[in-house]
Amino acid sequence: MTMTSLDASLTALLDTVPAPADADIRAERVPYDHDGTALDGFLAWDAGADGPRPAVLIVHDWNGEGEYVRVRAQMLARLGYVAFAADVYGVGVRPEGDAAATTAQSFYRDLPLMRARVAAGYDVLRDDARVDPTRIAVIGYCFGGSAALEFARTGAQVRGTVSFHGSLITHAPADVARVASPLLVLTGGSDPVVPDSAVIAFQDELRTRDDLDWQVVTYSGAPHAFTRPGSPAYRPVADARSWAAMRAFLDEVMA
Repeated sequence: MTMTSLDASLTALLDTVPAPADADIRAERVPYDHDGTALDGFLAWDAGADGPRPAVLIVHDWNGEGEYVRVRAQMLARLGYVAFAADVYGVGVRPEGDAAATTAQSFYRDLPLMRARVAAGYDVLRDDARVDPTRIAVIGYCFGGSAALEFARTGAQVRGTVSFHGSLITHAPADVARVASPLLVLTGGSDPVVPDSAVIAFQDELRTRDDLDWQVVTYSGAPHAFTRPGSPAYRPVADARSWAAMRAFLDEVMA
């Protein structure tokens, strides 16, 4: 399977990570389910690489699994990871506008379901023969950043979790005691969805764990969804810096 008909902004984003000369990047749809709900994710990998390798689970924004996270999956595959863009919402649920907000809110109101849907995607990735199941990290964008952090709060045995402009509000703060791996939170300094008060409260919560490895990086002037090319919120410098921060984090936790 190949990526086709990408708009110019997503093509340019993909090209920021050149494929190695000997790479054979491939991708496929992966149907799976959670408690009877049909889900449909997107897997990308380098078929030119041998043996099990580290992997990254990607959780989509409030529009659902779409071209944006598929491009991010291919970018990660070019870096040598097996990347799986999970489907939290379900087959065909790809809302826009007010419907996207409503759909996302339904999961924020049901955190056990949100966490379970991320776990279902994690299970698919962990069980793939190309993956080293001891070296998996989770990243997410916007809604997906929140969902990735919620999955970490379950005590998930992953190498690390990265949230790109995800909400830092949680309805289960005591669950920070269960976080079992490092966290990297990348947030915008001008994000009305994640105001300074939310960042401070989140950091205060993390400080209750002396043994927890965490970082919160704030990008000046960056609004919500600053990594999304083609949108008015896109900030290319903050996008590039946050991607570089993620790469360094993954290099460290996957070692």
